[in-house]
Amino acid sequence: MSVSSIVRSNATLIWLLLSALTVVSWLLGSDFGFSGLGHVTVSLIVIAVALFKVRMIGMYFMELRDAPLELRGLFEGYCLTLFVLMVGMFLFG
Repeated sequence: MSVSSIVRSNATLIWLLLSALTVVSWLLGSDFGFSGLGHVTVSLIVIAVALFKVRMIGMYFMELRDAPLELRGLFEGYCLTLFVLMVGMFLFG
């Protein structure tokens, strides 16, 4: 069984990336102390990873990467706005 037979599309690679990022977020957010970073830094990284995952789901599983520029731009703007709002609420709320 070769890697090319397992990975038949970009969706499989994106799914593996999303799964790996989920594990990274869990390790950073858990009480195991793997990161050695402060809670604010870890929280900001977890927010960034979560919104990156939202973007990847939209681009690859909702196929917005091939959507008209206006629709893709709205989605990209949504992701960016959501990121800025979440970070702002976390830091200043």
